[in-house]
Amino acid sequence: MFWLQLLSNFIKVLRAGQTPRQIAGGFALGSLVGFSPILTLQGLLLWLIIFVLDVNLSAAFLAFTVFALIAYLLDPLFHELGYYLLVQVDGLRDFWTSLYNAPLAPLTRFNNTLVLGSLVGALLLSPFVYFAMKRFVTAYRTHLGARIEKWKVYQVVRNNKLVQWYQKIRSLGG
Repeated sequence: MFWLQLLSNFIKVLRAGQTPRQIAGGFALGSLVGFSPILTLQGLLLWLIIFVLDVNLSAAFLAFTVFALIAYLLDPLFHELGYYLLVQVDGLRDFWTSLYNAPLAPLTRFNNTLVLGSLVGALLLSPFVYFAMKRFVTAYRTHLGARIEKWKVYQVVRNNKLVQWYQKIRSLGG
């Protein structure tokens, strides 16, 4: 039921609430966390940034979930990118060596090709995710929202007794 509530909150946010910039920012930051391994220093730092900035948390959690699943499909590409940056670019070898010898840097796990490649890949993709999500939120609020509410599938799900029962119980909780 957690995922259903997360999706429900996200749809509510799409309709009204925070600005498209805040929603897109949460989604882009969530995609960064989703592409990167969680138990690293940069992963924890990204979560801290999400909680400190005024971005939409539902969008961040949804993006984290979606992009964590997509990351498994892109792992071979991320590995190749990390391998290229760690091994094949001669100008970066001294940098990686000094970084690994720094006190906190091993917690980033940048010596792992997949960790480095996924972070660099996520950083390269995040501006596209941000602008695409910002455009989607704007389009949803102006055109798509009213069209989707007219769909038979939407009306059937919305008028479903189980969904109505769930919403009633959820509203009792506060």
